[in-house]
Amino acid sequence: MIYSILLISLWANLFLMQGTAFAYQLVNKLENLVMPGDLSQPHAKYEKNCTECHSPLNKELQDSLCLKCHEKVGLDITKKQGFHGRNNKVSSSECKTCHTDHEGRNADILGFNQEIFNHDMTDFPLTGKHAAASCHLCHQDQKKFREAKTDCFSCHEKDDSHKGDMGKDCSSCHDSSLWKTVKFDHAKTKFPLKGHHEKVACKSCHPDTRYKQTPMECIACHGSNDNHEGRFGQKCATCHSEKDWKTVKFDHGTDAKFLLKGKHQEIDCEACHRTTTPKAKVSKNCNDCHVTIDIHKGRNGLECQKCHNETDWKKTEFSHDKDTKFILKGAHKDVTCFSCHRGPEKHLDKARICFDCHKSDDVHKGQLGTACETCHNEKSWGKKVRFDHELTMFPLIGLHAIATCDDCHTTHQYKDAKTICFSCHEEDDVHKQTLGKDCAACHNPNGWSFWQFDHNAQTKYKLEGSHEGLVCSACHKMPKESKMQLSQDCVSCHEKDDAHHGRFGTSCNRCHITESFKKIRIGR
Repeated sequence: MIYSILLISLWANLFLMQGTAFAYQLVNKLENLVMPGDLSQPHAKYEKNCTECHSPLNKELQDSLCLKCHEKVGLDITKKQGFHGRNNKVSSSECKTCHTDHEGRNADILGFNQEIFNHDMTDFPLTGKHAAASCHLCHQDQKKFREAKTDCFSCHEKDDSHKGDMGKDCSSCHDSSLWKTVKFDHAKTKFPLKGHHEKVACKSCHPDTRYKQTPMECIACHGSNDNHEGRFGQKCATCHSEKDWKTVKFDHGTDAKFLLKGKHQEIDCEACHRTTTPKAKVSKNCNDCHVTIDIHKGRNGLECQKCHNETDWKKTEFSHDKDTKFILKGAHKDVTCFSCHRGPEKHLDKARICFDCHKSDDVHKGQLGTACETCHNEKSWGKKVRFDHELTMFPLIGLHAIATCDDCHTTHQYKDAKTICFSCHEEDDVHKQTLGKDCAACHNPNGWSFWQFDHNAQTKYKLEGSHEGLVCSACHKMPKESKMQLSQDCVSCHEKDDAHHGRFGTSCNRCHITESFKKIRIGR
């Protein structure tokens, strides 16, 4: 029998060297014949295939085959973690040293004794209360020991009074000796405890054991102590400190950039800081606080300090001649401020020309412009009015120089006055406008009856013969609205004298002469 086995083994090795499938099957059958005993229940499925766990004629490969199935154990050994990785004696030994098989279906191949097991060789050494805890509290039935959670929160979630607000790293504050004993350094947070904060109980700031997202602003805890009712914002640390809430550090001149002088040193903060709106900015303009006593109603601007001071509001320092560009002269010295500064409230009048104040006094209705000082002066608006008519388009000469203004200017809208003679002398026109409206062509301002006109020199129609003795109206019969102009054709006047009834045309002067219409010259 032994001889037969040796012979089969020899043949199998020969075939195995050739790498044939038959050789592996032959070896597998051979090893089944010499198998020392039944495999344990977990490995029973490999009993027909020995090569899953054994490498024929190579015992050194056996451990690698074990770890091929038990990958997590192999990973522990590689990373030096867990029981198999931390224990050098275990990690360097062959697997079969501790885990023997072929001892029957019910054999214990783990060889695990929890009574003598050293938990320090795992990733979770048992310390404090954990050393006395029963295994089943962490290791659940039907699960492998390695599957037990190692983070505190997995077991102590029900003990977490923070409801997860502080995260799951319980060990950052608690230890395994006693859950209620807490070790925590507040200085490592974003809110180190200083002054009186070191003495207060945790629940004063963390009600209901709520730690996460606890506000760090002073006002969150000290809102009830804020006598200012939010007027100065929520940055309490600007004035207060952790040492003593009542001790205030604040320099109004440096911190607020508004130095308190005079009466401002004596008034309460609320006199200026009236609003309860958080972070509300208080204006530094005098008028915002003193608007109720501003008798100027904002007409003199908002820079009260130009005239008033902090010591006494009623005492003013202001010189219109020195502090402005408008010197008060004449009647301006006696008028009140409101006479000129009469714009709407909170509006600074910047008027510098007469017309801005005297527009209502302008009888000319703006026709003469806005430079009132050209004619008027500060002493009296209606007296000593200076005006040179020679600088206009109508210089006053002759009888015009002694005429009153009202003779030509029926209203104070002086530019409405006409500059043509006819507009004033229509009643003096004995020609009834038959010579047009250009009276100056004959008359002059020295006297209406002093006139001169040379028809031969001033027109293109010389008066000769019988024409010399004619009165103007003999030819100028119809009124003219525009320029004086008559036809020079004879027929325009002598049409009724034309015995030819127009047969010889309209050029009568070819035959007739001006001495007498009846005298005829033939052959011209």
